[in-house]
Amino acid sequence: MFNLLASALKVPPSSAVSLTLADMSGTRHVVAIINQKGGVGKTTTTANLGAALARSGLRTCLVDLDPQAHLSLHFGVRPQEDDATVYDLLLEAGSNAADVAIEVEKGLDIIPAETDLAAVEADLAGLPDKQDRLRQALAAAGDQWDAVLIDCPPSLGVLTLNALAASTEVFVPMQAHFLALQGVGKLLETVGLICGSVNPDLRVAGIVLCMHESQTTLAREVVEDLEAFLESCREQPVPWSQCRVLSPPVRRNIKLAEAPSFGQSILAYDSTSRGALDYLAVAESVIQLWRPPAAEVEVKIDASASEGADTIG
Repeated sequence: MFNLLASALKVPPSSAVSLTLADMSGTRHVVAIINQKGGVGKTTTTANLGAALARSGLRTCLVDLDPQAHLSLHFGVRPQEDDATVYDLLLEAGSNAADVAIEVEKGLDIIPAETDLAAVEADLAGLPDKQDRLRQALAAAGDQWDAVLIDCPPSLGVLTLNALAASTEVFVPMQAHFLALQGVGKLLETVGLICGSVNPDLRVAGIVLCMHESQTTLAREVVEDLEAFLESCREQPVPWSQCRVLSPPVRRNIKLAEAPSFGQSILAYDSTSRGALDYLAVAESVIQLWRPPAAEVEVKIDASASEGADTIG
């Protein structure tokens, strides 16, 4: 299976603590959550990882960039005719994302979508900055948020290109299935093409395993192959050279499917469920990924001091 993923790509040879804006060196992380295959947990991950980051102290914004508007529905947001949505944000030059955002949970905002978003590609056609509208709107919001998660549509069009152009990194939710490996390979290749054009700084930072069944032999083999492939890319000049499989995998949990019907994240719906615990742990992995090395050293020093240790470690 490792060969399947590798052959899908044209690769050149070769103690939990809360995170503050200071820990991130003033950097805002804008994450495109993307997979060209539907039904893999993309919207679920955007909603619940965002909620978990907000619980960790990060000012977080979710952007619903899918015309199906499932992320908005997840939080019970149904824009009325006169309400501004992400469609207005993309269509009107000079828009400020903060003007459209709605708070859905403490520390968690959402920029909602409506079905009229499907028409945005035709409306933006011919505009020279049509792929840059979201980046401009987020930039206009200044330091309003520490983290922005973008729920992307499953197709590669103007909406997805706006997400990738605006983002600092990409997270890929996937199920540990054999054919998913090839899909991830094609997705990585697409991100590589984007890096060479609209966003040279974009990188693939993490893979989130969703609806995971760790007891199956197939799931274990797929994860092993995926990790082996990523490890083989560490020294190669590709945007996924530092990508990690984020831990832990998100286990299959019926509570995750129930939460949207109550307009809540899994943390608000059932904070003791496996789904809530898994996304909180994934959020901690993301925080560790974002924390610069200097902050890690400082945390270790503080921990050693509190234990009266003579050495750091």
